[in-house]
Amino acid sequence: MSKATILLMGMFYQPKLDELEKLYDCHRHWAAPDKDALVASLADRCEIVVTNGGRGISAQEMAQLPKLRLVACFGVGVDAIDLDYARQHGIAVSNTPDVLTDDVADMALALLLGTMRRIPQGDRFVREGRWLAGGMPVTRSLQRKRIGVVGLGRIGRAIASRCEAFNTEVGYFGPNRKSDVSYKYFDDVVAMADWAEVVIAACPGGPSTYRIVSRAALEALGPDGVFINIARGSVVDQEAMIELLAGGGLGAAGLDVFDNEPNVPAELIALDNVVLHPHQGSATHPTRAAMGQLVIDNVAALVEGRELVTRVV
Repeated sequence: MSKATILLMGMFYQPKLDELEKLYDCHRHWAAPDKDALVASLADRCEIVVTNGGRGISAQEMAQLPKLRLVACFGVGVDAIDLDYARQHGIAVSNTPDVLTDDVADMALALLLGTMRRIPQGDRFVREGRWLAGGMPVTRSLQRKRIGVVGLGRIGRAIASRCEAFNTEVGYFGPNRKSDVSYKYFDDVVAMADWAEVVIAACPGGPSTYRIVSRAALEALGPDGVFINIARGSVVDQEAMIELLAGGGLGAAGLDVFDNEPNVPAELIALDNVVLHPHQGSATHPTRAAMGQLVIDNVAALVEGRELVTRVV
């Protein structure tokens, strides 16, 4: 029996990629000298695409694969996949939820503490010998702060739970009030930002959340406010954020995600009141292995005619 043909659109955790390539007839799109020729050569037999949350796959690319039945995404975010096209053409889409929740939530708290206590700046202060000339300026405290979470899904809930350990008051924004939590609910991000001292973005990307953390929200958060983003770069007005951080209209930011990654604006890199991280929220060995296994499990389910493990569409 011939192996299923898979087009690999994006890299993912290497040990699990190696495992997938042993199981199936896999073709690396990113390594092909002529990508169009590769896709054309697979069009009559490729039923599965494996991609990642950053790379995704467009409607035009799916249209080039008329036999396509599954897009298996390594990552929880599927905003880079044209879900409307997939629905219209009966193409299933899977992702890798749950297994990354704790590590991403941990990263949000790491960024929050690193930003408020200025951990990277303190590291540089010691390494550069400046401590010899006097102590580092005192920093902010996380204790008893009002924390506003944008998006109270799996990851947002995990972040909120962690924040409670620091004696904080938690509020959240979402399309609907959650009946099983006692956190303060806001149906408007600007209103939540006006109430909060810290805003943490934990919502999905895509058109519905594009620039949901607007200039108005950042201005409402104010000159002492802190913004943390482990969601997508698209959810915040990045240009306004940089302007406010540079001009004193926003206190500080901790960012794991950006517009047009990995191209981070020089103006943002130059700021001392930000902590920057290269989109590594889920990047631990156990979590990436579990994510990769979900990709393999979803592919196997399609090949064997079973229900997908984590179907989105």
